[in-house]
Amino acid sequence: MGYRVGIDVGGTFTDLVMVRPDGSVLIDKTPTTLTNQAEGVLDGIGQLAAREGLSPAEFLGRTDAIVHGTTTADNTMIEMRGAVTGLLTSEGHRDEIELRRGFKEDIWNPALAPPEPICRRRQRIGVPERLDYEGNVIVPLDEDAVRQACARFKRLNLESVAIVFLFSFVNAEHERRAGQIVAAELPGVHISLSHEVMPAAPEFERTSTTLVNAYVGPKIDRYLRGLAGRLRDAGFRNHLLIMQSNGGIMIGGYVARKAVAVLGSGPAGGVTGACEVAARTGIKNFISVDMGGTSYDVCLVRAGRPDVTAGWNWRHRYLIGLPMVDVHSVGAGGGSIARVEAGMLHVGPQSAGSLPGPICYGRGGTEPTVTDANLLLGYLNPDSFCGGAMRLQTVGVQQVVEERLARPLGMTAVQAAAGVARIVNANMANAVRKVSAHRGVDPREYVLVVYGGNGPVHAGMQAEELGISRILVPKLSPTFSALGLLLAPHLVDEMRSYITPMNRVDVGRVDALFAEMEAAARAALEPTGLTGARIRCHRLANLCYPGQTFDIPVSFAGQSGTVTAQSISATIKRFHDAHEALHTYASRDEVPILRGLRVQATGYTRKPRLPRAPRGRSKNARSGARKAYFDGRFVMTPVFDGTRLASPMTIKGPAIIEEPFTTIVVHPGHRASVDEYGNYDIVIP
Repeated sequence: MGYRVGIDVGGTFTDLVMVRPDGSVLIDKTPTTLTNQAEGVLDGIGQLAAREGLSPAEFLGRTDAIVHGTTTADNTMIEMRGAVTGLLTSEGHRDEIELRRGFKEDIWNPALAPPEPICRRRQRIGVPERLDYEGNVIVPLDEDAVRQACARFKRLNLESVAIVFLFSFVNAEHERRAGQIVAAELPGVHISLSHEVMPAAPEFERTSTTLVNAYVGPKIDRYLRGLAGRLRDAGFRNHLLIMQSNGGIMIGGYVARKAVAVLGSGPAGGVTGACEVAARTGIKNFISVDMGGTSYDVCLVRAGRPDVTAGWNWRHRYLIGLPMVDVHSVGAGGGSIARVEAGMLHVGPQSAGSLPGPICYGRGGTEPTVTDANLLLGYLNPDSFCGGAMRLQTVGVQQVVEERLARPLGMTAVQAAAGVARIVNANMANAVRKVSAHRGVDPREYVLVVYGGNGPVHAGMQAEELGISRILVPKLSPTFSALGLLLAPHLVDEMRSYITPMNRVDVGRVDALFAEMEAAARAALEPTGLTGARIRCHRLANLCYPGQTFDIPVSFAGQSGTVTAQSISATIKRFHDAHEALHTYASRDEVPILRGLRVQATGYTRKPRLPRAPRGRSKNARSGARKAYFDGRFVMTPVFDGTRLASPMTIKGPAIIEEPFTTIVVHPGHRASVDEYGNYDIVIP
């Protein structure tokens, strides 16, 4: 066994987790290079190699796997700097992307401006062709019209083309032929076919998903090819693995063809890690929260599994119809900028990022941030930040907070800093409320699993506000998303559309579709070297009641072998039960509609062992004390070195525990215990 490395790119830092051949784990961080994420990735690999006393070439030559979580797709959508994209669609349907579903995604805001178009109207062309809902040809594809469209695309200097024809998910003949013509007429242009990106209804979701794939695809392809090439030149001999938004990993070549699948993939890695760590401590129902430098990500996990949605995933104001781990993000992180507007204090969503970063980083930042406030409140150690790699400067921080925040509000700098902490905590608590309320759960009945470099600083105040009585801070919290990459399995999602009432299902057709999807999924996993029993296929059916717009995925009652009438009936019952659990009612006398079938193929590899904490007395764990702000005043607070804490050590608040890349703030009245894995189990009375 060689080294295994997980690398997660955040808005401020790139997190690294390395599992050595002996199973021990090392974590590290390096500043994110936003202009080219590959630079930060390679810098991080160089740091890990140096830690092992190896050159980068020697280290990569001994590395079995590199799993990467990238924000390239999200950054492309945030900055709106994707490819110049065109749409080829059925005649009369080129305005689908603007008509949407007849409303904007925020139905309570009629003044909401439409999103910036990723494909302008002059770049959308309809061509004569038509299939019916069963895939029968009504109007043959006009190939000359496709060539004329290509001539116009060429004049517009398009870099990418999305092809979306009606009912192509039933019969892909027209889309496939149009793709061949575009490839011949416009060599080098990136092509996205809707039946490959999202082979399912509804039409708007398929159009939106395919257009986003076309828009981000070229940049993702260039980035992954460039990074894989540089790693290969530096001595890496295996496939670069990429995290997907469905919670699994796959080789870079597969992901590049379905680039939309990496939108929002970064937070999915953290959720995967949270499920693994929580399971080992016996926690099944929890809310995972990740506070980094830029964002705060929330996910509800029930019975050990995160919610995965398909069909209603808004990302950067565009709808993505593919399965995605349901993570809600808000602009609240250590780099979130505080400001006074109209006499009121606001925090975020704007972030100082890694460059220039907060004022205390000493890199030219001039705007007060959450991290600056935490420094003034005594929560952070200025002499040991980011594993000792950075020293926070205190000079100038208080002056800027006083000038920009305190004076306009008529308060002291410390009061303003405390206000910043309260507001960012309220913003994050509201995000938790939104996620839990939408799922009909009471957060007070759940555990808060907290990670990210900044999460453990704020978790205690959030838990009190939400009424949550237990917090779990994983030992590897500061690089938890990177750890999740190494814990995630290989995952391939295959979808096929089949629309019919469940009492009219053709079991032979269902059998054939499942067999087709399982074969396609195994073929996609073949380059990973996983075969046989190391691959498990899970069958799902998407069902809804008549008249409903969106369906619910339920586990199919026959997971192997031939589909029978009994398995159809059992699947219907599962749908009724799932609908009742989600919406509090079920219409059991109605026959649900089958909207589509899905196979999720999981390829399992050996997971790294999580480190265990030493047992016995925690020798020399108390490293000192400093003044920290609690309940409106500064209190002399004991400080503990987290690397010296043993299980089952218990610490009563107020206290501060310093880990190499994060700080755990234990508030007065709270009690933190170290479990056998070194995690911090915090109880709030």
